[in-house]
Amino acid sequence: MQMEALISAFLTYTKVEKGLAANTVAAYKRDLGKFAAFAEKRGLAVEELTRDRVVDFLSELYRQGLDSRSVARHLVSVRNLFRFALSEEVLTSDPTLNLESPKVRKSLPTYLRMEEVERLLSQPDPSTRNGLRDRAIIELLYSTGLRVSELADLKVADVDRRMGCLRCVGKGDKERLVPVGRKALAAVQEYLEKSRPQLQGGQDSAKAPSPYLFVNRSGNRISRISIWRLLSEHGRRAGIRARLSPHKLRHSFATHLLERGADLRSVQLMLGHADISTTQIYTHVMEERLKQIYKAHHPRA
Repeated sequence: MQMEALISAFLTYTKVEKGLAANTVAAYKRDLGKFAAFAEKRGLAVEELTRDRVVDFLSELYRQGLDSRSVARHLVSVRNLFRFALSEEVLTSDPTLNLESPKVRKSLPTYLRMEEVERLLSQPDPSTRNGLRDRAIIELLYSTGLRVSELADLKVADVDRRMGCLRCVGKGDKERLVPVGRKALAAVQEYLEKSRPQLQGGQDSAKAPSPYLFVNRSGNRISRISIWRLLSEHGRRAGIRARLSPHKLRHSFATHLLERGADLRSVQLMLGHADISTTQIYTHVMEERLKQIYKAHHPRA
């Protein structure tokens, strides 16, 4: 069986039979595309992809500058591909069976200080349509802790301004309700009234208006890449040294809630974490910050 055909069958299986989210399937496709290119470059058939060949592939990823976390994710994709091949009787053995995953160094999530959040929110120009949209995006990300894909997929109907909450669909197509702060709601309302109609005006008049909350200058759903870019640009202008990402705002949301007394279970529900152990990383962030404050201010630290 050709590698391309095997990958295509595997992706169909993950999408149709396992019902994985579109972003997960897309990630598998990217990772396995690299693996297919590696095999093709060396003229290797599926049956010739031994354990040593997989190790060579992982080594090449390291040479390309990928970190251990990214390499480990590629191995998971390749491992799942071979398990699928075994189940379909394309192969009789799994070359990744006894292959250990790269050791991933656990690092604490970084977040913005309150003054940095305020500086960031002051960057978009409210006199422009893009500025109103960008401010609403930043306010909503910080107010809700949404993932960037969740924000991009939000529809106008998902935001209940009267109840002060929104409905979002997260990983595994799990739906949850998330409260939204009044400042974020006000920014979204102003965007809907003043900016979005102008952006929608750039859409082909023959097409129905986009149902998505945030749109680009063509009136279509804004992409995750565009959100990354606008955040990075506003972060740079705000004087934030490290590159700003949507996930850093998510980390800031969770950390600031816990600092002000929110309980871990509530933060877990708002973030959409399936396991509370994932949310507990933020308690480590707080512990580390307390240590730094102690060392900086206690006379005998």
